[in-house]
Amino acid sequence: MKQTDDRIEQCAYIHVHEEIVKQVNKEIPDEEKLYDLADFFKVFADSTRIKILYVLLCSEMCVCDLAQILNMTQSAISHQLRILKQMDLVRNRREGKTIFYSLADDHIKAILNQGMEHINE
Repeated sequence: MKQTDDRIEQCAYIHVHEEIVKQVNKEIPDEEKLYDLADFFKVFADSTRIKILYVLLCSEMCVCDLAQILNMTQSAISHQLRILKQMDLVRNRREGKTIFYSLADDHIKAILNQGMEHINE
């Protein structure tokens, strides 16, 4: 774990850098987009959902398989999958009576991989 200096640095005097502020104001997304982004990342804040995503990073699976691997009930897995599906993080496909789940796209793989890279630094 990295040690950090807990002091918060502040400007010695107040001076707004108008050009920088103007440029950033042009580039920053609107409030609604930032709210949606915050909601997106909230989904990753649950360790059960992270476990499910990591399992699906390895292989497409049905609820029964996920429940077995994670030692959870199918009901608990289904509840989390519903949330992940609503946020477009997973998708499903039907094969007969079985529904298989997988990661929605390569963006989700990249987010998981980059997050783990950051943790392992």
